[in-house]
Amino acid sequence: MDAGNLVPDEVVIGMVKDKLEEEKGAGGFIFDGFPRTTAQAVALDELMEEFGHPISGMVSLNVPDDERRTRLTLRAETSGLVDDQDPEKINNRIKVYYDETKPVIDHYEAQGKFVPIHGVGSI
Repeated sequence: MDAGNLVPDEVVIGMVKDKLEEEKGAGGFIFDGFPRTTAQAVALDELMEEFGHPISGMVSLNVPDDERRTRLTLRAETSGLVDDQDPEKINNRIKVYYDETKPVIDHYEAQGKFVPIHGVGSI
C-alpha cells in the first residue's frame, strides 16, 4: 500500500466476506472503493448472490489524470498521508488504476450495471 499498490485480492475478499456475515440482516450494501480488480468483482458478485443481495450497479466518478494528481496532492496537505506526498507513488496509483481497476468497469458494463458520473466541477 505504501508504494501505491493494491492489497492482495484474497485479503480484501476475506475482509468483505467477514463483514457481510456480520451484517446478514442488512437490506443492502454500498461499497466505496471496492472492488478494485476484476477478480474482486467476480468474487463480490458470487458473495452477494450467496447473501441474497446481487449487485445492482456500479457508480464511477470520471476524473482526468491531472485532476487526480491535483486532488491527491491537496489531500496530502491536509491528511499527512505519505503516499499522497510522493509524485512517483501518485503516478503508480494512477497506473495501477488503469491496469487493475478500470477493467472492473468493463465487467459491470457487460452486465448493464455500470453508471458513469462526471467527477469534476463544483459541489
